[in-house]
Amino acid sequence: MKKRTLVIGASENPARYAYKAIRALLQKGHEVVALGKQKGKVEGVEIQTEVLSSLDVDTVTLYINPQHQKHYTAFLIELNPSRVIFNPGTENPDLQHRLEDSGIETLNACTLVLLATDQYES
Repeated sequence: MKKRTLVIGASENPARYAYKAIRALLQKGHEVVALGKQKGKVEGVEIQTEVLSSLDVDTVTLYINPQHQKHYTAFLIELNPSRVIFNPGTENPDLQHRLEDSGIETLNACTLVLLATDQYES
C-alpha cells in the first residue's frame, strides 16, 4: 500500500522541484498533502498554508531552505513521520539530529531520483 507524503515548500510554479515532486508522487500512486506559502493547486492537490498537526503521513519531503525549516521543527517532531527527506539544498544537520533523536529517519536524497529509480518505497 502506498503511504501518504507531505511536501513542504509546495508551489504552483511548474519550474519548482516541489511541483515536479508532487506530480511524480501522484503518477506513482502516492497520496500527497502539500504545504506552501501560498494557496493553490498542483494536479488537483490543494496547497495548504497552515500546518496541520493531526496529519497522518509516512514521509515528509522538504523543499525549503534551512532558515525556513526552524518554523517546522516542533511540528515535524510532533507529526512523527517514518522519515524526512532533505532534498538537495535543504540539508540541515541540526534538524536532522533532532529528528533522529526523536526516532525519525532522515535521508539526504532527491525525491525525484528515488521515485524514478523505484527506491522511494524502500
